Amino acid sequence: MRRGARPRPDRRRVGNMQLRAGAYEIGKRGAIRFDWRDPYHVAVGLTWPRFLALFVAIDLAVNAGFAALYWAVPGCLENARPGSFADAFFFSMETLATVGYGRMAPLTTYGHLVSATEIVSGTMFTALATGLAFVRFSRPRANILYAERAVVTRHNGRPTLMVRIANGRTSLLVDGLARFYALVAERSAEGQFYRRIQELPLVRARIPIFGLTWTLMHVLDEASPLAGYDQARLQAEDVRLFLAVTVRDPTLAAEVHDMHDYGAQDVVFGMRYADAVTVDPTGRTVADLERVGEIEPE
Repeated sequence: MRRGARPRPDRRRVGNMQLRAGAYEIGKRGAIRFDWRDPYHVAVGLTWPRFLALFVAIDLAVNAGFAALYWAVPGCLENARPGSFADAFFFSMETLATVGYGRMAPLTTYGHLVSATEIVSGTMFTALATGLAFVRFSRPRANILYAERAVVTRHNGRPTLMVRIANGRTSLLVDGLARFYALVAERSAEGQFYRRIQELPLVRARIPIFGLTWTLMHVLDEASPLAGYDQARLQAEDVRLFLAVTVRDPTLAAEVHDMHDYGAQDVVFGMRYADAVTVDPTGRTVADLERVGEIEPE
């Protein structure tokens, strides 16, 4: 490439793209929406309706291609109507699925070669489709409940930012790890405006057993990136909070990752979370998951 020459645009790139971090949307330009050089990532990342639509489209296209090969050479299929593309297509579907109802069959060497190729292709296609479907079904998913709003209240005499989460599964989760971040606006010494992600240290970032609820606390002292912030300043600077949680699900023997975000309007001052864990008459500890996000004046 000549010095100073612009790179040629990639035709696979799109002009606009939306990414999500929790409920927070991020716009992207010039990104590849579907990078077909990595078909595995594309297939696993599609929604179920799109994945099924892609599967049906590929299946029909492959069957139509082999049907055209049968149809192009009349007489290669026994009991097929002369010039009938429909017969060739349905024979192709039966062959690709290795079903074979017995009425139509290859008659010539050409027909046998095409059908043999289709059987091998059908076996590979079925294996790939089964593997992708299994991967999509087996992906561990978090069932963590988040309070609708974060609160700033006094805890041990100090202002503290809190977020309460709960385990929505009927089984225990273990080895919980939480990370809290704030996306804040800053200005460099040269006067350049930019946004920066600051980590908010938690009072307790790890929990060995996550069975009921977990209240994550960040002390708003002089060392906090949010020191001196009030409701008005949070909204004026459009501060956004991100909570990343990693836990291990013993049932699946796999780590589960989840993320949630809070906008400035989702942070309330002078409020605290209402009790969501009680003890019933039998002495059993019970968590009311419907009260995870319930708040009250401090």
